[in-house]
Amino acid sequence: MDTWHLIVGLGNPGDRYSATRHNSGFMVLDRLAERWGDGWSDEKKFSARIARIDTRGRRVLLCQPQTYMNLSGEAVGPLMGYYKIALDQLLVIVDDVNLPFGDLRLRSSGGSGGHHGLESIELHLTGNGFARQRIGIGKPAHGDRELTGHVLGAFAETEADVAGKLLAKAVDQAESWLCDGTQKAMNDFNGSVVIPPEKENEETKETE
Repeated sequence: MDTWHLIVGLGNPGDRYSATRHNSGFMVLDRLAERWGDGWSDEKKFSARIARIDTRGRRVLLCQPQTYMNLSGEAVGPLMGYYKIALDQLLVIVDDVNLPFGDLRLRSSGGSGGHHGLESIELHLTGNGFARQRIGIGKPAHGDRELTGHVLGAFAETEADVAGKLLAKAVDQAESWLCDGTQKAMNDFNGSVVIPPEKENEETKETE
């Protein structure tokens, strides 16, 4: 149990951002820390909040960079180097406007998809061969003109149920990534928590 894994949730520090869609990564890590029963420490040398956890035979670091989203790599790069963490032992959790709201997608590697937090991390590492979990927050109804307000806004009351299920599923998938590996975590959890109307109608008829 000498090797460390690192799970990074991206977001912006401060109370004004804590409930925003852009802080979905922070929300998942808060729930992971609660599940695994460990607390956070503010560590200025890494510009991050860190939780060190032993769970199910794994040693894992949870990291919430305190650099603001676009500079996340300034926290992740030094942390990776200090603990000698390989790229395949890193999972980064981010929000994604290009995924429909309610969708969850884990990949073993890939590009940034225009996400500035991922871009910063890739800039500070030796490649992009690390797992990334994307949490679908969808796009605003009226397009790019409202994109900033959408990303930096909180989930609406009408979205609360789906958001709760989505974050819970993201926590389960992150734990599966740590304990079972990327492929199984992808197979078991990738997809949407939103039930299509036609399927919902079928399930309603079956229970009548």
